[in-house]
Amino acid sequence: MNENRDALSPGENGGDKALASLLDLLDLETVGSNIFRGVSPKDRWQRVFGGQVLGQALVAAGRTVEGRSCHSLHAYFLRAGDPKTPIVYEVERSRDGHSFSARRVAAMQNGVPIFTMSASFERAESGLEHQTAMPEVPAPETLKTEKQWRNEIAAELPEHIRGWFLRVRPIEIRPVEPPNRFAKGRNAPRQIVWFRAAAPMPDEPALHRCVLAYASDMTLLDTSLLPHGYNLFSGELQLASLDHAMWFHRPFRADEWLLYVQESPSASASRSFNRGEIFRRDGVLVASVAQESLIRLRTNRT
Repeated sequence: MNENRDALSPGENGGDKALASLLDLLDLETVGSNIFRGVSPKDRWQRVFGGQVLGQALVAAGRTVEGRSCHSLHAYFLRAGDPKTPIVYEVERSRDGHSFSARRVAAMQNGVPIFTMSASFERAESGLEHQTAMPEVPAPETLKTEKQWRNEIAAELPEHIRGWFLRVRPIEIRPVEPPNRFAKGRNAPRQIVWFRAAAPMPDEPALHRCVLAYASDMTLLDTSLLPHGYNLFSGELQLASLDHAMWFHRPFRADEWLLYVQESPSASASRSFNRGEIFRRDGVLVASVAQESLIRLRTNRT
């Protein structure tokens, strides 16, 4: 890795320990042929984070494929996961062709599926190339650290969530224009953030894809709330990711700065559509993301 770590180093802010915990979560236990088991962080107080299930499911699928890299995944969140109960990942080897391998993964808790995913893996090859341009934005080193901007608004949060909001995370995020999500103002349904793993990672491309899948779910749903004056802790809303799709285009490292350009083109029928593009800091597009989310006003629930 040739990128210098800047500002508060992971060793100073605890990010190295948080990332180590995430990598432990992604190191699934093999319990049978094509069957793996994962656990959740002990500090999860409500439900399993969707990005965690994405990352673990991709690990499970990848362990059944050799010599090929995941280029796309399509997933559905079926039920809220219980963070106190281990998740069993059952992998179906759908096909191994000359160029592609297909896998289906079911994440199970208490005998029922909470999540399903289809993933496709491809052997490396070259061909025609083009990509969209990365927007011009300030470099991450010039922006407030995540710790700085979170501390600035922490006093405005309800006391019962303040500690959770300020906890050290395995992914460091630096918003280009950090909105105060807890103010009542309305903003355009678009946000841009720099992010990276909070400490250096092993040189294992498949692991970097799994960490990117984890991180891709961290801020995407939030984008659809910006025009409406709500936030993730609004009691008036029932929020959940419904599905999630990713396409991996080019090589990257999840422990180097990546730019996540997110927008929400539509919200209707209690659902929002959100999409994102992820760039290396040299302008190379490395991944695309799409997600539909539940953003239901509780008064509308039947």
